[in-house]
Amino acid sequence: MSYFNHHVFFCCNQREGDARCCATHDAQGVREYAKQRVKALQLSGPGRVRINQAGCLDRCDLGPVLVVYPEAVWYTYVDREDIDEIISEHLQQGRIVERLRID
Repeated sequence: MSYFNHHVFFCCNQREGDARCCATHDAQGVREYAKQRVKALQLSGPGRVRINQAGCLDRCDLGPVLVVYPEAVWYTYVDREDIDEIISEHLQQGRIVERLRID
C-alpha cells in the first residue's frame, strides 16, 4: 500500500516568454487553497491525501493541470469551485470528475 491514499501534484511551472504555462493561472495560489482545504477537512497526512507542487508536467497547453495518483487521473480547473469538486468527488468519494478530466 502507498504511504498516501491520494497524492495530488499541481503543475506550478513558469515558462519563459509568452509560452502558455500553469503559473499564469495562479497555480501556486490554487495549490495553496487545495492544501488548506484538505487540511481543514482533516483529509491530510499518512494514509490520506498529500497536496504537492510539481515542476513542469509537460501539459501546459491543457492547463492549468493537476494529476491525482495512484489513479493517474489528470484534471484541468478554472477556479476554487473546481478544486472543491475534485476534493469532494475524487478524494473523498472516489468518483472521477469527468467534466474536468483531461486525457
